[in-house]
Amino acid sequence: MILPKHATVAVADGEKLRLFRNTGDAINPSLTAVDHPAIDGGNGGSGGRHHSSSANPDDSRQQEDGYAAGSAAWLNRQVLEKTIEALVIIASPKTLGELRRHYHKALQAVLLGEIGKDLTGRPVGEIAAAVAAA
Repeated sequence: MILPKHATVAVADGEKLRLFRNTGDAINPSLTAVDHPAIDGGNGGSGGRHHSSSANPDDSRQQEDGYAAGSAAWLNRQVLEKTIEALVIIASPKTLGELRRHYHKALQAVLLGEIGKDLTGRPVGEIAAAVAAA
């Protein structure tokens, strides 16, 4: 994937959101870590606020979905405020599914791509390699 200069790469799971900005150019990208935001995980994901049962997600899944929903809300605000003008999202498949449920149309318009992998605890070089390979 070609990553334009100043594009943002968001790496997420149900507990953490790491952000990187391409400080290189499209041909020689260089990901630089950006301060991570405080996310409100109380947004309640698609699981809602139901009690656990075999048909409903457990509390842990609900917390992770709530964090993903909060991450999407934060990313939506950044896009609407024009702080993010190009975005790549890398997230575990379950988190990515929850994020997608909350994308604003403006975020969808600047979304360059998605990668369904859990890379939140991985070094920046591995994240850059995943983006380059996409």
